[in-house]
Amino acid sequence: MAAQSDEITIPKHVAIIMDGNGRWAKARHLPRVAGHKEGMDNVKRIAIAASHLGIKVLTVYAFSTENWRRPTDEVNYLMGLPVRFFNHYMPDLMAENVRVNVMGYLDELPAQTRQVTLDAMDQTKNNTGMVLNFAFNYGARKEITTAVQQIASAVAEGQLAVDEINEKTVADHLFTASLGKWQDPDLLIRTSGEERLSNFLLWQLAYSEFVFTDVHWPDFTSRDLEKAVQTFSHRQRRYGGLK
Repeated sequence: MAAQSDEITIPKHVAIIMDGNGRWAKARHLPRVAGHKEGMDNVKRIAIAASHLGIKVLTVYAFSTENWRRPTDEVNYLMGLPVRFFNHYMPDLMAENVRVNVMGYLDELPAQTRQVTLDAMDQTKNNTGMVLNFAFNYGARKEITTAVQQIASAVAEGQLAVDEINEKTVADHLFTASLGKWQDPDLLIRTSGEERLSNFLLWQLAYSEFVFTDVHWPDFTSRDLEKAVQTFSHRQRRYGGLK
């Protein structure tokens, strides 16, 4: 697919809830961690495909604040995935001019996991291509609560008046503020047949288009991404108004 054409509108920001790693593994009589490994490898494949399509930001939901409730062995494996991912694929990301961003409560991560995410952001900070934005230890309700607390503190300290608070004020205090004009996804994709948001980007997805697919994340291909983009391209986005 060409990056732009008269028929296809490429979304600037695509967000993906990468669901189905465990089900993919179960169907193959493999342990769940095998699905997580294959899912990690697929992040690289889809990121490169998204970059070639002309997408500006790809946000992937890698670990939620609720995922700590999973079995300890699985959580420990998931905490090691960023180390494996960046150790394996940093040369590919650099070759594609991809800039890495990681948003979430990074201070709560194990030291090695936190450090590798900070190193990846630092190593790619001068890249000018697509932003690969990982939501890691991220939860939207906690994000919004934190934003409200920060705004309330600014009011209490006399730095901000209550009547100065607007939607931009809130947006500027969310993790996605660093994405600038591409803070809000144009398109949300969720794999593996589930049709819910799972505490992901609740503020930012207010006017996004949703595409749900039964394909498990490890099997999600560049062609599936193109199909989702084609579906998006045929939607009419009215933002509450009329065309």
